[in-house]
Amino acid sequence: MYLLFEETGKFLAGRMLSETDASAQVELDSGKRVKVKAANILIRFEKPEPAQLISDAQAVASGIELDLAWEFAPEAEFGFADLARDYFSEHATLAEQAGMLFALYDAPHYFRRAGKGRFRKASADILAQALAAIEKKKQIALQIGAWVIDLSAGVCPQPIRDQLYKILFKPDKNAPEYKAVVEASRATHLGPLDLLIKVGAIDSPYQFHWKRFLLENFPKGTSFPKLQAPQITDDLPLSAARAFSIDDSATTEIDDALSVQGLGTGTVTLGIHIAAPGLAITPGSAVDALGRARLSTVYMPGYKLTMLPDEVVQSYTLMEGKDCPAVSLYVTLDEATLEIKATETRLERVHIGANLRHDQLDAVVTLDWLQDPAFMHQTDLQPLQNKRKKLSFLYRMAQDLKAKREVVRGKPENFNRPDYNFRLVGNKGTEPAGTEQVQISVRQRGAPLDLIVSEAMILANSTWGGWLAELGVPAIYRSQAALAPGVKVRMGTKALPHAGMGVKSYAWSSSPLRRYVDLVNQWQIIACARHGKTAALAAPFKPKDAELFSIISSFDAAYSAYNGYQNAIERFWTLKYVQQNNITEVEATLFKDNLVRADHLPLVLPVAGAQGLPRGARVLVRLGEIDLVSLDIHGTVAARLDAEPAASDALDDDADDDTIAGPIAIAVDLSDADTPPESPAPVDNPAP
Repeated sequence: MYLLFEETGKFLAGRMLSETDASAQVELDSGKRVKVKAANILIRFEKPEPAQLISDAQAVASGIELDLAWEFAPEAEFGFADLARDYFSEHATLAEQAGMLFALYDAPHYFRRAGKGRFRKASADILAQALAAIEKKKQIALQIGAWVIDLSAGVCPQPIRDQLYKILFKPDKNAPEYKAVVEASRATHLGPLDLLIKVGAIDSPYQFHWKRFLLENFPKGTSFPKLQAPQITDDLPLSAARAFSIDDSATTEIDDALSVQGLGTGTVTLGIHIAAPGLAITPGSAVDALGRARLSTVYMPGYKLTMLPDEVVQSYTLMEGKDCPAVSLYVTLDEATLEIKATETRLERVHIGANLRHDQLDAVVTLDWLQDPAFMHQTDLQPLQNKRKKLSFLYRMAQDLKAKREVVRGKPENFNRPDYNFRLVGNKGTEPAGTEQVQISVRQRGAPLDLIVSEAMILANSTWGGWLAELGVPAIYRSQAALAPGVKVRMGTKALPHAGMGVKSYAWSSSPLRRYVDLVNQWQIIACARHGKTAALAAPFKPKDAELFSIISSFDAAYSAYNGYQNAIERFWTLKYVQQNNITEVEATLFKDNLVRADHLPLVLPVAGAQGLPRGARVLVRLGEIDLVSLDIHGTVAARLDAEPAASDALDDDADDDTIAGPIAIAVDLSDADTPPESPAPVDNPAP
């Protein structure tokens, strides 16, 4: 006797060797012997041979009309043999019974299984839905096949073009567009990105980088909801100081200003005045939620995404000609020795006499102009003459502060590499198209105005950081355990030394309109200014507050992503500049293995032919092809431009090892050591 039985979802047949009430021993055609539970035995038969029965049953099953079988099936539970007799005839053959079993088993949308060989037909509604889903799946499969053909032939279907960035960076692996790209990639032996470039899906490299950034960081868009900036209700006294800010022309979020009082008296009072949104915006408010969601302003050539809506920013920015609310740090110094005698923090209104723009004044406020009262430029400097003494004092003070930090730091800060400013011709601050003519200009790091601002902000951030720690008020600090390779700058809630800056503690507090961390720290500073020694009880964030750690984690991730994008898009515009100006060769300096840094452009690239050349060697590099999507460019050493450099001529040890920015992985160095965080050039990318 033969048995047809079910085994792990498959139908098998073989010769029965023995049987008990619970099971049977069956020998398959292959000679394998299996133990079959009695409940799994569905048909007993004498002939034909097992293989023949299964073959005949499969042929019968393929011819069964499921719609008709469903009509014949009773509403109650039934067995396959019963339906075979209703469908075929009262004398349904063994092959017809087995064929019906196979057909029912393979049609769960028509019949659901109710046991071994037992079924119940689906309701009309469920069947209709199932058939519609099957038809839809069939059509999708046909569509995927058509798209694969198009992609393989070099044509990009519009639905795939519309889903380009999701397919590449946040794919839904069940989406037909994604499946089509994967199948076409396999068929053409090209990576998905290479395939999509080849078929013309990426018609704008700039939009490729921009939309990828938006998809990953602003999936809901970049617009702000309509809301009103809360008003500062404090009755703030008006300071006697007359302050001025120093920013680039593109800056609208004017966070900081400086004042100098008492020149010529022997005791000078330096005022560092920071915009005070923290006096109006409260933790948990609607505006706070916007700032915490974005965490920082995002900068890029010709454009920026502000942390807060412009109407909110303009309510607190330090605008020229206005008495602006500010959190002010007053530092009393000996005019001759520049020794700091005292510091004091006040909440007040400060008159902003001028918004100076360093990109317009760097060529005017030079060392000669600052250090020699008789030195005059040919241009009319009358608007600056009344600030000449103040700027001269501020520059002398900045040099002194920098020198003192360098003693603690253990080595001088080297500004031997310039900052680069990007200007998109004709762009008025609107979103770039990626086709603009780009201009790149140089502003040397450590220029007088740059040094004045950066040292003043370092002084404020370190002074306030120490003051908060003394009063037991937690804050968000940046620290660096040692100035050594691999020792990174970290953020935390403890007032630890920052070796790269050469200060005992460092808490970002001077850009509350641009960085959320600074706004958080400003709330804590305001509590200290109001409550003094009892500030720890009144401050919004208490010691070991979990919210602070959550903010640090979110800020680190966002700030890294924003800086990575800024680095990548600046590389894009640099390569665009090379193309627009038909630059085929650049002078460069070897700084690591086969990597060189262009001497007069913000460009790092790998080169061939650098083997055996020492670090610091200057070479002429012949440029290869540019890929604006991968941001890739290679070069070849064409000539050596110098004799072997002495050790002192090699690149400074503080120079960070630039990496080649690309669209998939971008290395970002968040170290504060080489570029003070308030340095205007790297922050705002000012126009020349």
